[in-house]
Amino acid sequence: MHFEVAGLELAWWIPPLVSCVIATIFTSGGVSGAFILLPFQVSVLGFSSPAVTPTNHLYNVVAIPGGVYRYIREGRMLWPLAAITIVGTLPGVVLGSWLRVAYLPDARTFKLFAGFVLLLIGGRMLWENILRPLCCRLGLHRDVCREAQPRITPVEVVRFDWRRLEFRFSDKVYGVSVPTLILLTTVVGMLGGAYGVGGGAIISPFLVTFLQLPVYTVAGASLLGTFLTSAFAVVLFTVLAPLLGSASLTVSPDWMLGGLFGLGGLLGTYLGASLQRYLPQQAIKIVLALGVTVVSTRYIVGYFL
Repeated sequence: MHFEVAGLELAWWIPPLVSCVIATIFTSGGVSGAFILLPFQVSVLGFSSPAVTPTNHLYNVVAIPGGVYRYIREGRMLWPLAAITIVGTLPGVVLGSWLRVAYLPDARTFKLFAGFVLLLIGGRMLWENILRPLCCRLGLHRDVCREAQPRITPVEVVRFDWRRLEFRFSDKVYGVSVPTLILLTTVVGMLGGAYGVGGGAIISPFLVTFLQLPVYTVAGASLLGTFLTSAFAVVLFTVLAPLLGSASLTVSPDWMLGGLFGLGGLLGTYLGASLQRYLPQQAIKIVLALGVTVVSTRYIVGYFL
């Protein structure tokens, strides 16, 4: 099968199979798997033009509803957090999309940029979820060695105003500053818009690792925010080249390739969201940490080799 924008000849069943496996693994952490799918397109398929970014966004648009539906059905959608994520990331996506086309069209430079973005998150997650527990067991770090597994319950919003968001989950109340979240999600939107992941692959690990929110409450909101910002980014990229006076630069998505990736991801996100409640929180965090760190390291090392 020929994919014109991507310039690929590929069997039709490969994209949905790959995306289904990736989405099933990572959706439990509130990540659609787009941050893994993009390296697959760039490094394995050789699709490295700026059009790969909106194609990756298109995957999110088609794939994410499966996971979102499952989290809503189970009462684990934290709607205020989803709303804050959307409000903050949309302006960032505009800036990030422009930066991708104007300053990062070269595949090699783009990989270096993406590598440092992911390393920022992956390094912290690696320390929190693998290295620190290991040091604790060896007596090198004074901390609680094992994280208590929370009881999976519906999320209940306790307070939501312009200052603070508080919610109850597993008989414990969690709280975060709303202005801080908006600022954070704006920066994340810029990075995610340029990288082609809608911000979810960055915001979900950040909320879990830095703000210590339960991954079971973050996942649904992160996916919903990623879905809407990715949909906006697809439209933005489609009209971006003419606005920049770069009609010869292809930045519209490969609709067929992105659609096939999305169909596999649609099944994968539903399966991943369904399996999440049966997985230990620590295991979900470790999967996220390893996935982010491996990809970031490969990109950074590859730039200098």
